[in-house]
Amino acid sequence: MARTNPIQFIQQVRSEVSKVVWPSRREVMLTTVMVTILAALTAAFFSIVDLGIRSGLQAVLAMFS
Repeated sequence: MARTNPIQFIQQVRSEVSKVVWPSRREVMLTTVMVTILAALTAAFFSIVDLGIRSGLQAVLAMFS
């Protein structure tokens, strides 16, 4: 792999960064809200599943106690 000097490297990095399409404030806010909502829904789902498994195991253990 060919080595480049630091000045060429910085120029190449700046060139690549200028090609990046940055999201708008609205897109960032929408994405943040969606991630927050989906994280809350996932947490609620796994909490309900956990409660179901816990109550099922307690019922099974109560039958054998």
